[in-house]
Amino acid sequence: MSPDIDCRLQNMQFLFPTFLWGLLALSVPLIIHLFNFRRTKRVFFTNVAFLKAVETQTSSFRRIKQWLILASRLLFLLFLVLAFAQPFLPAKNASTNRSSGLGVNSLYLDNSLSMQNTTENKRYLDLAITKIDELLTLFRQSPNIQLITNDFSGEDQAVTNGTKVKDRLTSVGFSSNPRTFESVYKRQNNLAQKHNPSANNQFFWFSDFQKSTSGDLRKIKTDSLNKLFLIPVQGKKNQNVFTDSVWLASPFIREMQNNIIYVKVFNSGSEEVEKLPVKLFIDNAQASTASVDIAPNGSATATFNFTVKDKGFHRGKVSFDDQPITFDNDYYFVLNASPTIQVLHLYQERSAADYIGKVFDNDSLFNYRAYSATNVDVGQFKNANLIVLEGLEVVAGTFRASLEEFVRNGGNLLIFPSARPDVTSYSQFLSGFGIQGINLNNQPVLAQSQQAIAEPNRQNPFYIDVFERTTSQGVVNTPTMQPAWTWSGVGEKILTFKNMQNFITSTQASQGRVYLCASPLDKPYGNFAEHAFFVPTMFKIASMSTKQERTAYNFSEGSINLDLPNVKKNATYKLKNVSTVNSKIEIIPVQRVLGNTLTLELPKSNQLSAGGEPYNQVLESGYYELQLDGKTEKLLALNHDNEESKMDFYTPEELRTFFAGQKNITIFDNLLDGDFVKTFQENNIGTPLWKYCVMLALTFLLIEVLLIRLMKG
Repeated sequence: MSPDIDCRLQNMQFLFPTFLWGLLALSVPLIIHLFNFRRTKRVFFTNVAFLKAVETQTSSFRRIKQWLILASRLLFLLFLVLAFAQPFLPAKNASTNRSSGLGVNSLYLDNSLSMQNTTENKRYLDLAITKIDELLTLFRQSPNIQLITNDFSGEDQAVTNGTKVKDRLTSVGFSSNPRTFESVYKRQNNLAQKHNPSANNQFFWFSDFQKSTSGDLRKIKTDSLNKLFLIPVQGKKNQNVFTDSVWLASPFIREMQNNIIYVKVFNSGSEEVEKLPVKLFIDNAQASTASVDIAPNGSATATFNFTVKDKGFHRGKVSFDDQPITFDNDYYFVLNASPTIQVLHLYQERSAADYIGKVFDNDSLFNYRAYSATNVDVGQFKNANLIVLEGLEVVAGTFRASLEEFVRNGGNLLIFPSARPDVTSYSQFLSGFGIQGINLNNQPVLAQSQQAIAEPNRQNPFYIDVFERTTSQGVVNTPTMQPAWTWSGVGEKILTFKNMQNFITSTQASQGRVYLCASPLDKPYGNFAEHAFFVPTMFKIASMSTKQERTAYNFSEGSINLDLPNVKKNATYKLKNVSTVNSKIEIIPVQRVLGNTLTLELPKSNQLSAGGEPYNQVLESGYYELQLDGKTEKLLALNHDNEESKMDFYTPEELRTFFAGQKNITIFDNLLDGDFVKTFQENNIGTPLWKYCVMLALTFLLIEVLLIRLMKG
């Protein structure tokens, strides 16, 4: 016998030592054997000598048999009592205080959406639940067991017994709230401290240890009283495809016209995905389909053509079939077709051909209004998205102050100068937006004084979708214009002359933007207003004057900002899931109003309630109506964050590197490698001997029966 085993035998302990009082029962068969004085009957025979020899031989045999039976009976009772006392050899890592049951055995079950992954045709979550159920058999006598899930619900606070924890395991579902392991440890430790600050505790983490949601593991420093066990639940292969982003080819969606949308899908698996069918749905009807090949840990972009029949909000969805993780197979978004853009045209010297009016007045996309700058109600400024100033010589007084307020509040201002602008007036007005160095061009207005405008930079986001389909050879001819003034200062160059002098610049000013053009639109100054550049440039300026409606939001954003023209400050807005007919989720989020912006704070799943009673609902991806007094104000699309979709996990080796030097942290290789429960028991609780005691008890009982039946005499 090795010295280590001999030492462990000397330190053998009993789980239920009170049963050792049962050893007193050994005295019963011993007393019966020693004091069983049977009365004898005398029988006379003629040949006494012969009978005496037979009696001596039978008595000796009987005595041996009785001693063997006594020994078997005593050993049977001995091992039977020991079996009830449950002896075990304590492990090297076992704590004496832990065996007393004072500390908490806290079990963290990662029920995040990534635990939908499968191995050997079983979901990670189901495998973890099975092993937790087995582990609870080791603590069946402990009253201090706690189960924590990602919901962080009120049930997580309860310290209970194994039976109740097993019952709860049957109702654990997936949660859309991933938790960092730092927050999990803090929650476990805080509860353990409340239960018994001086006791030793055991914390267990059953998780796939997804990198994107684990947080910074280096920040986790465990208390010396706590022993932490990390049990990875992982398979050999990880495969998942998810929608990374959706965007439109054009800032405008026109009804009854062809529109283009791009969908980027990502493959977070280790194997190539070939010919994955991706479907586009508009208003619950399949509008288009595409097939993509996606390299491992790579992406692909699918292009879809679609049309919508009406103005307003339309429900969009991208869908594909990707197993086993299905929570991210559908991506929801909302399209706002032909939103009305408010354009206010203020003029003093209006171009003879009325180029501004021709661009905006005949298009249903714009609500176009034109007024003389000297006869306009400045109160209309607050309802405009874009104000176009054309041919104003002077900007001053209340008119100037109203324009400055308009820009500060997020409006866009486009300025076409007059033939004779007042430099002093404009310098004072534009200097507040960072535009400086305004100088008049005193050259006569002549055709020979016109300069060619340079071809737009195709990498400029302003023109990136305008020239998407043009040839790589460039624009054959560009407009020619004569500048009326020049300027310097901050701003983005939209168009320039070939000598790099500014023609149109864009300057961010507070919440708004100021566009400044170098020339009037009158024909003597050039042909820009009649060139192919003019209409797309004006359309792009107009489209950028409205805050683009986001097609979709994520639950993980926490809060979302919505622009509502007539938002009510003291009203209560609610979000109602309208993805399906049977959707019942209605949310009244924390909300606040600032100007025309409504901010909503999205709750977590465990913060929701139904019928006045706490009820953990799952925030489902889909369409949500923003309602006020039963009236729909806006349609939103909410999706789960794609962090859960990334199939990249910490290996046991990486986990050991993170926690190197922390001796109270034990990391197992994998839940599926070997018998985890048995390994944990041997290394941290001890080797149970009660099974051997039962076998020995039955063996000696059998020996006793055989001795009685087979040894005659």
